[in-house]
Amino acid sequence: MKVLSPDVTEAVVLTLELAAVTTTLLIAIALPISWWLAWPRRWWKSVIGAVISLPLVLPPSVLGFYFLVAFGPSGPGGWVARLWGGRTLAFSFPGLVIGSLLYALPFAVQPIQNAFQAMGRQPLEVAATLGASPWRTFHSVVIPLAWPGIATAIVLGFAHTVGEFGIVLMIGGDIPGHTRVLSVALYDYVENARWHDANIIAAGMVAFSFLTIMLLSSLQLRTRGRDS
Repeated sequence: MKVLSPDVTEAVVLTLELAAVTTTLLIAIALPISWWLAWPRRWWKSVIGAVISLPLVLPPSVLGFYFLVAFGPSGPGGWVARLWGGRTLAFSFPGLVIGSLLYALPFAVQPIQNAFQAMGRQPLEVAATLGASPWRTFHSVVIPLAWPGIATAIVLGFAHTVGEFGIVLMIGGDIPGHTRVLSVALYDYVENARWHDANIIAAGMVAFSFLTIMLLSSLQLRTRGRDS
């Protein structure tokens, strides 16, 4: 007897694929944004930082609604989709990636920005004094010193994408093999009284969340040990 039914396996694979793609793009985008926001501090940067942080407080259904409108045939997403012959980004995997990326952005930007600010400018000035180029300073000095914040952003971005529900349901719907991720599958199984599959997904999400918290605690302990 198989523990996982084929559609549960399909949802697991799709969720991991979405989380991996989103996290990769998330870190690539969050690094320059965090660096730009870290210094110098200006009031208008606070405004932009507040806009980036909106997903922390806005209900996912509100964000999902605006994403659905923006990704639809009459929105910017429809124009982008027509570049490769599509009609809309809604109810598609690229749409899920973009929505997840924007929704998880503050969970990556804030820890990386805090790491940059905690590092201070002194290591940069020392590297410049020694004649290091900006790129060499960034990958040889900045990245190692800010690594705990970057690692936290990777863990939070991945975990948040795996667990999100409202956004992916609004912009992706429930299309098996295309947009049905684990959280949506769990909702669908409960509605259809498929308790065995629902229990497996729920238990797996609890275990995954516990491991995520343990990993974050380990990162915090290492950071404190390094700073003490």
